[in-house]
Amino acid sequence: MTANGIAQIVVYLVVLTVLAYPLGWYMARVYSGTLRIPRLLAAPERGFYRLMGTSAESEQAWKPYAITALVFMAVFAVCLYAFLRLQGHLPLNPDGMKGVNSWVSMNTTASFVTNTNWQYYSGETTMSYLSQMAGLAVQNFVSAALGMAVLAAVIRGFARRSASTVGNFWVDVYRSLVYILLPLAVLLAILLVSQGVVQTFDGSATATTLEGAKQTIARGPAASQIAIKQLGTNGGGFYNSNSAVPFENPNGFTNLLEMLSILLIPVGQVFMFGRMVGSRRQAYPIYAAMMAMTIIGIAVALPAEQHGSQVLRSSGVNLAAGSGSSGGNMSDKEVRNGIASTVNWAVATTNASNGSVNGGHDALTATGGGVPIVNIFTGEVIWGGVGSGLYGMFFYIVIAVFVAGLMVGRTPEYLGKKIGARQVKIVVIAILVPFLVVLAFAALAVVLPAGLAGRLNTGPHGFSEILYGYLSMGNNNGSAFAGLNASSPYYTITGGIAPGTLAEPAPKKHRAAYFPEARGYVQTPVYDRYALGPGTRLAGPAIVEEREATTVIGPGAVITVDAHRTLIAEPASGEAR
Repeated sequence: MTANGIAQIVVYLVVLTVLAYPLGWYMARVYSGTLRIPRLLAAPERGFYRLMGTSAESEQAWKPYAITALVFMAVFAVCLYAFLRLQGHLPLNPDGMKGVNSWVSMNTTASFVTNTNWQYYSGETTMSYLSQMAGLAVQNFVSAALGMAVLAAVIRGFARRSASTVGNFWVDVYRSLVYILLPLAVLLAILLVSQGVVQTFDGSATATTLEGAKQTIARGPAASQIAIKQLGTNGGGFYNSNSAVPFENPNGFTNLLEMLSILLIPVGQVFMFGRMVGSRRQAYPIYAAMMAMTIIGIAVALPAEQHGSQVLRSSGVNLAAGSGSSGGNMSDKEVRNGIASTVNWAVATTNASNGSVNGGHDALTATGGGVPIVNIFTGEVIWGGVGSGLYGMFFYIVIAVFVAGLMVGRTPEYLGKKIGARQVKIVVIAILVPFLVVLAFAALAVVLPAGLAGRLNTGPHGFSEILYGYLSMGNNNGSAFAGLNASSPYYTITGGIAPGTLAEPAPKKHRAAYFPEARGYVQTPVYDRYALGPGTRLAGPAIVEEREATTVIGPGAVITVDAHRTLIAEPASGEAR
């Protein structure tokens, strides 16, 4: 570890806490109804309630509240699926993106509706601007607001002694959107644009390289989506490589802003909880436990990445930190971010349900990569998603209080609520069932040919890729080890196809690419790297896209995928090997 890296992390954690504390106070006022709302904003709010057939004063019991939330989510799921399937016929599509296929549309809809944002596609080559803005970005707002609203209802359930109601869903979701998420997202988007993050309706740009070749550079309304993807702990990027792309995250200041945004609301909600239950000291042990687990994760991963793997150390690579290098394991890490910032982001994004990345998790060392897996395995209650993290932590609090009560011979209580066998059974089910489902799917994937065909690596790391994928999907994180077949029907709907029926993938699209040997542009098929199974043979011209790189196969050249899923290039006849 370096002094510079430690200083970066300390500054981040201190600034995060300083910003989150007053935000928690503000959010408590929003949900308790004590916030003074300007007349300019009060009129639209009353109009919304009339449209929904409710009022700010009416409240719901927990069952009507939950049903309303589920119906709300279902309506937006239908709308998002329709956007994706029909995007080829809709406006704001300057690059002519076709409708998204049914498998990816279904998975993307389920992912964004649940705030997971697991992406089986490259955003810049799959989604139109309308789909990005009116589909994905809107869902980023809506899914975050839903989680925040549910948390407010859960806290009221703890805080109220005998009331049978927990609030009004429409009031909570409206105030989450208008008074918390929208102002923060607008402010962050403006700051990101000021630092060079892309925000335009123009189509892709074409640049001429030093060799005279043409390069297509994707752009679009990225800043507005990045702002809410971080603040809402959604994580789904405008670009395939997420916040590792300079167009999403160009410098150290934007890197700090985006990292702060990942945990700002979840940390603030801990302090909000203390104020809403009328006892701020209730928030401090929760904050201390979550912060301790964050620091432990960083303290384990940072030395591991700084030290590097044994393979790197024995290969003669210079791993020493210096004025011009972070040293250590820089594989799949951006030089402008360095090791400390990449580790800090990896821990923050898996402590939350965010899943965005500023470097490749697949290239972390064994110990460094183990930290994100352990973080997700907690059920993402170390801060967690906006809303879901804190009410997930309540499960563990109930267990701890119950056990402690039995140890001292007193009836277990938390905030005046007695905890009995029924409550503990419900909590245990809520904790264990998601992990049982994750482990069951992972077990199937490592014994079925269709599941094994999706690995990029064999051996222990191949298993880690599969386990990480199901953990990320099952615990609504969305990050990945980037080693799974990202377009296989098996992994979009596990068990939905018979074992061994995966066929050689068709190109996901065609685009014009310039090849000097062809003396012009050629309509070139574009393949998904993770959809190419062992034995696949592609003749050029072709383009293979993956999360961290793009491989261009020239006319006459051939690429073969070997048993380890490595691309083996055979140059065209007459070319130097």
